[in-house]
Amino acid sequence: MRVQSPYPVVPTPAEEGVLRIRARSERLAFRDVVRARIVLAAARGEPNAAIAAALQVHVDTVRKWRRRFAAGGLKALADLPRSGRPCTFTPVQVAGIKALACTPPAEKDLPLTRWSSAELAAQAVAEHLVETISAATVARWLAEDAIKPWQHRSWIFPRDPAFGPKAARVLDLYGRTWNGVELGADDYVISADEKSQLQALRRRHPGLGPAPGRTRRIEFEYRRGGTLAYFAAYDVDRANVIGTIAPKAGIEPFAVLVEKVMTTEPYASANRVFWVVDNGSSHNGARSIGRMSEAWPTAVLVHLPVHASWLNQVSVNRPWTSGLARAATSKTSANSRNGSWPSRNATTPPPSPSTGNTPAPTSTNTCAVSPNTRT
Repeated sequence: MRVQSPYPVVPTPAEEGVLRIRARSERLAFRDVVRARIVLAAARGEPNAAIAAALQVHVDTVRKWRRRFAAGGLKALADLPRSGRPCTFTPVQVAGIKALACTPPAEKDLPLTRWSSAELAAQAVAEHLVETISAATVARWLAEDAIKPWQHRSWIFPRDPAFGPKAARVLDLYGRTWNGVELGADDYVISADEKSQLQALRRRHPGLGPAPGRTRRIEFEYRRGGTLAYFAAYDVDRANVIGTIAPKAGIEPFAVLVEKVMTTEPYASANRVFWVVDNGSSHNGARSIGRMSEAWPTAVLVHLPVHASWLNQVSVNRPWTSGLARAATSKTSANSRNGSWPSRNATTPPPSPSTGNTPAPTSTNTCAVSPNTRT
């Protein structure tokens, strides 16, 4: 004779839908899956003993969750609050370790710039704040505290008294307006910048290409070829990047980039080409404006306010980063140039082949990356 449970389970349609999702879930904790299956089986009228045998749990477990759901619904399937193990550390010890985390390591004569959880735990034991403590416990205390000494916010005081007018002029250019007049179809806006200190690396032996049943193979060891600088000119309206590589940043490598752009269509025959640049040494000051206009009459150099590189589109929109890294680490050719600023009629000698075992830097190799998106 089947014994009828005194706790009938009748879930609502909404509760049944949630229970079915939980019962099929592969990401929930297994205990929550089992509880959902118990309730669903009980709702079908199955006895407790049959449910326990099918789910391989004790019959008391089935009785417990049947009773809880009948009394409180879905919320009753959660674990009840527990007191947990008594605290091992006193509030004074916890406060002492938090104070230690707010102390610079240099004040403790340690060769560190900032703490890690493991170093804090070791220092707390060394200072006899606690007898022993794990790094995980220290990390948990700091994460729960309102003061988080590892976080910081930086600021900078405005140095450019004409920040507003300069920023507005650049933003108007991005909106295709100059001095209140809309730009024409043959006016272009270029955002330019450089990225220095790129590692030029080359594998000691050639790689092996992919083949059926074999992935591409790359030799582990590499040789260093020094550092290179990458100059990029980003057409903000067409999302196209033209770049050059040079041994270092400076006026002359930037001039090579300008020549590369200004001799390439559609910029070579444009009415005006506006160059938005920051105040780096390669193109700062009023003299750079004079050099630009003298060499390229259709080019207009527009400086950003001081400390406003975040207004430079080529700096904030860097889909070309991976491309420039590949360009800087690939084979390059050595080439030298004379003169501080090339004119429209200047010509660039053809690159000579690289010699030796390491790649030689160049200021004539270029790469173009066309990003798919524009911000």
